[in-house]
Amino acid sequence: MTTRIFIASAEGHTGKSTVALGVVELLQRRATRVGVFRPVARTTQERDYVLELLLAHSSAELDYDTCIGTTYERVHNDPDGALDEIVTRFAAVEAASDAVVIVGSDYTDIGSPTELSFNARVAANLGAPVLLVLGGRQQDGASARTPDELRQVAEVTRAELRAEHAGLLGLILNRADPAHLDEAVAAIESGFDVEAERVPVWAIPEDPVLVAPSFRTIVESLDARLIRGEEALLDREVLGTVIAAMSLENVLPRLLEGAVVIVPGDRSDVLLGTLLAHESETFPSLAGVVLNGGVEPAASIQRLLDGLGSPLPIAAVGTGTFDTAVGITRTRGRLAADSARKQDVALGLFERSVDGEALANRLDLAPPSVVTPLMFEHGLLDRARADRQHIVLPEGDDDRVLRAAGTLLQRGTAQLTILGEEAVVRARAAELGVDLSDAAVISPFDEQLRQRFAEEYARVRSHKGITVDQAADTVTDVSYFGTMMVHLGLADGMVSGAKHTTAHTIRPAFEIIKTKPGVSVVSSVFLMALADRVLVYGDCAVIPDPTSEQLADIAISSAATARQFGIEPRVAMLSYSTGESGTGADVDKVRAGTALVRERAGDLLVEGPIQYDAAADPTVAATKMPDSAVAGRATVFVFPDLNTGNNTYKAVQRSAGAVAIGPVLQGLNKPINDLSRGALVRDIVNTVAITAIQAQGSER
Repeated sequence: MTTRIFIASAEGHTGKSTVALGVVELLQRRATRVGVFRPVARTTQERDYVLELLLAHSSAELDYDTCIGTTYERVHNDPDGALDEIVTRFAAVEAASDAVVIVGSDYTDIGSPTELSFNARVAANLGAPVLLVLGGRQQDGASARTPDELRQVAEVTRAELRAEHAGLLGLILNRADPAHLDEAVAAIESGFDVEAERVPVWAIPEDPVLVAPSFRTIVESLDARLIRGEEALLDREVLGTVIAAMSLENVLPRLLEGAVVIVPGDRSDVLLGTLLAHESETFPSLAGVVLNGGVEPAASIQRLLDGLGSPLPIAAVGTGTFDTAVGITRTRGRLAADSARKQDVALGLFERSVDGEALANRLDLAPPSVVTPLMFEHGLLDRARADRQHIVLPEGDDDRVLRAAGTLLQRGTAQLTILGEEAVVRARAAELGVDLSDAAVISPFDEQLRQRFAEEYARVRSHKGITVDQAADTVTDVSYFGTMMVHLGLADGMVSGAKHTTAHTIRPAFEIIKTKPGVSVVSSVFLMALADRVLVYGDCAVIPDPTSEQLADIAISSAATARQFGIEPRVAMLSYSTGESGTGADVDKVRAGTALVRERAGDLLVEGPIQYDAAADPTVAATKMPDSAVAGRATVFVFPDLNTGNNTYKAVQRSAGAVAIGPVLQGLNKPINDLSRGALVRDIVNTVAITAIQAQGSER
């Protein structure tokens, strides 16, 4: 039977979508197909942004319209008919899912006092236990609720659920006062008057980022026009409002980090001063400027702004100062699908505050029988988080790296050091709305480290005649600097390559880190996440035409990498013939490599030479190699050369829809990994998690 969970609240603005997102991500770890369902859509005038957010994170093959039950209008006019429609439409979602997260209504302007009761009826009729979300603040948002007020709200809400025969799975207090979490939980728990009624209670503290609107949302709500600025910076959260209707010397002390500044359109002096303050290291970084009054800068001022080249977004609106300020303060933040930072913050808060294992056990979710790409990626983050390692990211001048760093820090995946000039890196991160407060930022020209690294590099490369003076120039290169950090134990691993070639990234590792004992070459694998399992492909990125000895190294290293990531290694040494059927130099090379693997790693299951179909397909294997322990069941595929490996992994990636994670470098004494220069933020996050797991293995 499909696992179901109904997320409901007793009122609006509880941050229920934060909890829903956390539950969807939690279920992805245990269920192959996780669907989402909205019994009552927020509105028919535009798409439901909560549903769109959750669909972007779900894994069931469901479109937006299928996941909507009915409308508010239908609920008000014909509640029984609306309930029938919801139950009928839910059947399609259930059929396509192994687990479904059902998100209750949002108490919009057309909500009613009976809205919770209707949600409870829906939950009971769908057979879904309720995860109840309570808001930690008063509905006006002005003040936190006292513990006694929270107890009373919980008691009234539970009574309504019982009246409609809806089962209570657990209770989450969201947007709670961070200073009084334990007292709030204790007060709510005290309201359970019988032992049998007790359910787990968790509290998620309020975070200002989650309730803050983005500058883009403010521009849209004011019906303003963006007149200049960088598009990528519009999604930064606005953490305050400053009205700059006075002289510049009085405006400057009032500027706030992440604020939107309202400037009269005819005050070009204040506008220019505000932009200069934003670019200065001595003033806060701003989210944007709104020019009000329907006046825009004169042509001469526009030309001056062009020369300044500030990326800070500037919008113009026709309303006066008062109406503009009121419009901004009334704009509510939302956990939208396009706000990566908010999603990271929400997931981080959920993971730290809610016992996911206990919640999953209450849902009685069975362990998965397959491993999907999403499950594998979640598993990487979980394993990295369980034993946090220190990873250095040399490319602090790349926005993708900064965004990935923000995600990694919010999710607690790794401790990070970013290379670059600290003022520049942190200023750019602030503009992007990325929180790097928990990361170290180090200049590769730091004199103390530069001298230490130069002396060590000169020692390591003394056989090449490298002097300390020569080394002092070399180690300021970010790849060398980061590698030296790993070499000297100042970091556990390095990830680079978003802006540099593979050779530039790994050459320092060859020179400094060097290979593990018994391994003659550095090679690579891709972790190929197919629809139901994960395979290991090597080598697809480093060695163009490996010898028999190098093939054996690749096979043994790839098997070790597979074990690190929970994959039982069964190694197929690939060729264009299977068994003894073929001859020729290429087949003989694979045959000799297979023999070396058996000699050096006698306990490893290996077969070769073998064709890909015989290695992967049990039916073909039954014909070609019926007695093999590997044929038809291979998990590690070793290609005879780079040309074959690289093309095969890309063909499988494109034609089978596999997620290719890598390349993962192997054979080094300490983990260094390379990124594609086209890497997405998600790729960087995964590679850092992989590097952290490799570092955990190195420690052991």
